Amino acid sequence: MIHHLDGIYETVDYQADSQVCLYYNNEYENYPPHWHTSFELIMPVVNGYDAVCGEERYHLREGDLLIICPSMIHELYAPETGERIIFQPGMGKVAIKELNLLVSLLSPCVLITPEDYPMIYEQVQKNMLEIRDEYFSYAPYAESRIFSLFLEILVLVGRNHKTFVRQNMTPANSRQKEYVEKFLYVTSYIEEHFAEDISLEQVASLAGFSKYHFSRLFRQYTDSSFYKYLNQKRIDYAKTLLADPSQTVIEVALQSGFSSLSAFLRMFKQLNNCTPTEFRNMYDGDA
Repeated sequence: MIHHLDGIYETVDYQADSQVCLYYNNEYENYPPHWHTSFELIMPVVNGYDAVCGEERYHLREGDLLIICPSMIHELYAPETGERIIFQPGMGKVAIKELNLLVSLLSPCVLITPEDYPMIYEQVQKNMLEIRDEYFSYAPYAESRIFSLFLEILVLVGRNHKTFVRQNMTPANSRQKEYVEKFLYVTSYIEEHFAEDISLEQVASLAGFSKYHFSRLFRQYTDSSFYKYLNQKRIDYAKTLLADPSQTVIEVALQSGFSSLSAFLRMFKQLNNCTPTEFRNMYDGDA
């Protein structure tokens, strides 16, 4: 299934002139730790499947869906027999402001089961099967239809995520709507400026909140603290820079927004369970 693997970095084998890749996979083969810049959606159709992401193991039953966020290291374990859809949509050319907030909510991954998502489980299943059928149909506008089905899955999961459910975010709730819009702006701002010297106080001021109120709301709306969110963005970017062997680790640290090498090393180890040098060696296939 993995056609282009450099160490632990996978270059996704997109369909010609498109940003979608899908495998109807029935291989009895495990896939080692790897990462890529696309989402990955896995849905067993016959028998189950197992995945490890974010140091947690997930068992997928038939019809369950695992959504793995971009840049997350994961590994896959196949049963002796079975079939599953593995879908990788590239989002590099898709500019949607809500996407950063949604990725934060779902990171590193989310498992869609009938127990946890009873209101959308069947619709998500239906969308995945239609994505498979469209992919192999080669019909006009198939890629557009595939992306519309994928984005619908993201919307369904986002609107039914525990964070939004517990906040009772309905269109009629104008205050919550205002807060969502502010945090969409905040996450977009972080996406554009994460490599700069930005602080909690600065971003809270941009949103019009005290830093204490902002910190509480930020955790409610992103399931993360401000600095954890910021550092995750910086580390994800650092991973891409580490692919270039001409750049030293300290150069990568500074370009990613860290003020010191020690802070970078500590955060990288905390989020990836390896040092930047160990990660680079895995990327290069030397370890």
